Amino acid sequence: MQEKNQKRKMAIRWMLFLCLAPILISCAAQQQEQEAEGESSVLTLDATNFTDALSKHPFLLVEFYAPWCGHCKRLAPEYEKAAASLKDNDPPIILAKIDANEESNKALAGEYEVRGFPTLKIIRNGGANIQDYKGPREADGIVEYLKKQAGPASVEIKSSEEAGSLIDDKKVFIVGVFPKLEGEEFNNYIAVTEELRSDYDFGHTTDSTVLPLKDFPIKPPTVRIFKPFDERYADFQDFNVEALKRFIEEASMPLVAALTKDPANHPYVLKFFNTPDSKAVFFLNFSGDNAETYRSTYQELAKSYQGKGVRFLLADLEASQGALQYFGLKAEGVPCFLIHDTEDQKFLKEQIKADQMESWLKGYFDGTLQEYKKSEPIPEKNDDPVKIVVADSLQGMVIDSGKNVLLEFYAPWCGHCKKLAPTLDEIAGILQNESDVMIAKLDATANDIPSKLFDIKGYPTLYMVSASGKTVQYEGDRTKEDILDFIQKNREPVIESKTSTGNDEL
Repeated sequence: MQEKNQKRKMAIRWMLFLCLAPILISCAAQQQEQEAEGESSVLTLDATNFTDALSKHPFLLVEFYAPWCGHCKRLAPEYEKAAASLKDNDPPIILAKIDANEESNKALAGEYEVRGFPTLKIIRNGGANIQDYKGPREADGIVEYLKKQAGPASVEIKSSEEAGSLIDDKKVFIVGVFPKLEGEEFNNYIAVTEELRSDYDFGHTTDSTVLPLKDFPIKPPTVRIFKPFDERYADFQDFNVEALKRFIEEASMPLVAALTKDPANHPYVLKFFNTPDSKAVFFLNFSGDNAETYRSTYQELAKSYQGKGVRFLLADLEASQGALQYFGLKAEGVPCFLIHDTEDQKFLKEQIKADQMESWLKGYFDGTLQEYKKSEPIPEKNDDPVKIVVADSLQGMVIDSGKNVLLEFYAPWCGHCKKLAPTLDEIAGILQNESDVMIAKLDATANDIPSKLFDIKGYPTLYMVSASGKTVQYEGDRTKEDILDFIQKNREPVIESKTSTGNDEL
C-alpha cells in the first residue's frame, strides 16, 4: 500500500507541472425550486444533502470547488451553460457543485480524494461507480462529453458504416469481437469498459468483417485496439479483468509519447505521466541540428528497453518550458536526457550527443549514474530568525541536524504562505534562545523534496522534524499559540549532529 501511495504522489506531481489536471463537474437535487426562483441550473450540495442527491440521480457530475479558486471562477459560466443545456436530457444528466473549502464539507472532499480545485467527479448509481471527469472545460464540450458518458460504455457495431464512423486513424478505439454477446468473456469485457469508459472509446461486435484492417483477420473472442501510432493494432485474448485492463493501458500508449503543442498528443502525454513506471524524458529542439538523428536514436532505445519498467517521452523544447522549469533546467542544456524513477530519484545528462545516449541509458540500468537534484544555491548568509533551507542543505540543516526543526514548505506566490510568514517570524523570535529548536522554510517550487519523508499537497505545509529525525506533519490552526504548543509536544532532547556540513546528499 505504501508503494502504491508513493507512485500516486509522483503521478500527481508530474501532472501538476504540465498543468494537465482533471477539470469540471456537476450534480442535482433542488432543481425545480432554483428554476422557479430564476436561479442556477447547477445543483448546490453540501454534506447534509449529498447522500440524498446520490440516491435520487443515477448520473451526477459533481464539482468540488473553492470560492477563492481562479480556475473554478473561470469554469463557472461554462458549467452553468452546460447544466442548463443538459437538464432536460434523456436520460437526465445533473450537474452539481459543493464548496470543498467549507469546514463542514471537508470530510466529504477527503472521501472523494479532492487534492485541488476544481475537482470533478462523475458519480453513477448512488456512488457505486465513481470516475474523474476528463472532458473539456467549455460548455459545448462538456455537453458532448457527458452525453457520451451517460450512454452505454461500449457501442454495438453492426455495419461497416457504423465502424467507419467510430474508428479512424486519429485516436485509439477498442473493440471486443465475440461469437455471441453473452458469456463470461463478454461480461468481463463489458465490466472493463464500464471501469475505463472515461479514458477510452469502446465497441463490440459479432462480425469482425465490418471492422477496418480486413487484411488482419480476427478470431473471436478477441479484443483489438486500433491505434494511430506504432503498429496499427494490437490483439488480446485473455479475458481476466485485471489482465485485460493492463493490456488496454499498455497497448494504448505509444512507445514514445510526444510532448508538443499539438493537442492530439496531450492524452498520451497525460497517460505517460500517470503511469507508475519510471519515466525517461528527452528534451530536444525539434528544429535544431541533427534533430532527426536524435529522434531516431531515442526511438530505437525505447524499442530496446521496452517492457523493462521505463516509459519514454520526447519533449519539444518549444512546448516544454513548464517541464524545464519544474526540473530546474535551462534551455542551454538541451538536448538533455532525464530519468525520474519510481524511487523519486532523478538522473540527468545535459548537452548529450546522439552517440552518448545508449551508453548513458545503460548506465542508468547498471546503477552507475549519479543522482541529480534540483536545488537553489545554499545562502552565503542565513541570519534571519527563520532559516532558509534548500534541497542541498536539507539533510544537514534539518534531517541530520540533531535539532528540533519546524520546517515550512511554501510557494513564493502563495497568499496563505505570505499571511503565515509574520507568525513564523514571531515564533522564531520567541524561541531564538532555545538552541535545540529551529524554525526554517523551503521554497517547494524551486527545490526537490524527498516524497518519502514529506507529503506536500498544498502550500503552506508544515512539518516538525525532531532531534531524532522523526517527521510529524502539523495540521492545526495557523496561530502562534497552536504552533508553539505543537513544537513543545514534539520536541526531543538535542543529540549530537550527524553531519558537520549543510549540503549532504540525500
